[in-house]
Amino acid sequence: MANTLFDYGRQRFLEAQINWMTDTIKVLLVDTGAYTPNVSSHQYLSDISASARIAGPVTLTSKATTGGAADGADVTFTSVTGPSIEAIVIYKDTGSEATSPLIAYIDTATGLPITPNGGDIIVTWDNGANKIFKV
Repeated sequence: MANTLFDYGRQRFLEAQINWMTDTIKVLLVDTGAYTPNVSSHQYLSDISASARIAGPVTLTSKATTGGAADGADVTFTSVTGPSIEAIVIYKDTGSEATSPLIAYIDTATGLPITPNGGDIIVTWDNGANKIFKV
């Protein structure tokens, strides 16, 4: 699969149900051996089993939207262990997994896949025009 936005995430942006700048946006590291994404039907964090969530969530800070691109500070996951990580998932945290909408699925990036070794994993977002993703 290629980097993409979840369809319901796109819809929520269009219907003003996700505000990148003011909502709490979180990031997870995911094992695709335990999670098969379906970007057209998966809509909430609860669609990703706990066993597939290898590290995180980490709250995204220093968010920006310059030029229609979503951006934020690089993210550090500390002392990561477990199975290999093949994807990054971004979602809006509502406080409940059953209502926290999925936003983005990233599986094509420098450093992916990665096998945790107990050290930190730093996700460095693209500094080009598209940043994390572009709407």
